[in-house]
Amino acid sequence: MQTIHLHSSTIFFGEPEELVFDGSVLIITEKNVASLYLDLISQKIKAPQVFSLVLQGGEENKNFQTLEQILHFAFACKLDRKSTMIALGGGIISDLVGLASGLYMRGIDFYNIPTTLLAQVDASVGGKCGVNSPFGKNLIGLFHHPSQVLISPLFLKSLPPREFNAGMAEVIKMAVCFSPELFEKLFDVSYVQNHLLEIIFQSISIKANIVSQDERESHLRSALNYGHTFGHAIEKEQNFQNFLHGEAVSIGMVMANTLASKIAGFQESSQVLSLLKLHNLPTSYKIQNPDVFFQSLFLDKKTQNQQIKFILPLAIGSFDFFYPPVEEIKKILNEFAK
Repeated sequence: MQTIHLHSSTIFFGEPEELVFDGSVLIITEKNVASLYLDLISQKIKAPQVFSLVLQGGEENKNFQTLEQILHFAFACKLDRKSTMIALGGGIISDLVGLASGLYMRGIDFYNIPTTLLAQVDASVGGKCGVNSPFGKNLIGLFHHPSQVLISPLFLKSLPPREFNAGMAEVIKMAVCFSPELFEKLFDVSYVQNHLLEIIFQSISIKANIVSQDERESHLRSALNYGHTFGHAIEKEQNFQNFLHGEAVSIGMVMANTLASKIAGFQESSQVLSLLKLHNLPTSYKIQNPDVFFQSLFLDKKTQNQQIKFILPLAIGSFDFFYPPVEEIKKILNEFAK
């Protein structure tokens, strides 16, 4: 079984195996995943007590109310500091359980078993977890690394095509900024289908290398947010409905590329656009209110001293950080409002 080590996390690639715990275990999942995999994972666990909590899915439920529901259930189960929470689900579950386990009794252990491509290549690895608020996405959270992450293609067999494609947006994001070789491979759809675990391994290896250098996202790690500054504003404008996270990131990359072509000399926007379309990702969006959308950008976690920080590609495999003039940003927003 292949492994990657990242800070306190060990990331395993392969089929689910027996998990042995000294303390109680709480598995947290959502309805669709529970019907498919909760029994399978429960049977793999050897622990004094095993509890399970099934939540409502959806980005709109990634909030304080759901976080409180998890914490209250953990107290009802009398979990202690030797207990473990297991996140079984996509990026929303990963973020919620990471945050809940980091807060419960000032921090207990948690395992990540991601069941979507997006969660496998991004959300489950790196220790970032949080909830949404009326002010924006993931603005309330902390860094709390899982002890173990299990990456298995088994869970992707039941993944709807739209969810799979949303995960590919995160793979493409990393390829554009860090790997021309991976970028070229992604144009071969049959290669992606036949070598999916290899692509996931490459994507996580890229992320792990970056996070190991900059755990708290003080500089280099923020490059993993290419497309996210615009994407998060889209999600907020849509009230966290209508678009999956990866779909919003896809559009965000298109918007970032438009800005990059104007201020950074990026000449490969059309190649990125073609790759996004090849993987059936949305690439167009009509901004409802450019002024409100612009103000949302200031709530991006990378913003510093009221200047909006953008990660923009210079070429495939190369990027830099920019603080564009306000007028240039507004030009882009007005283009996407027509």
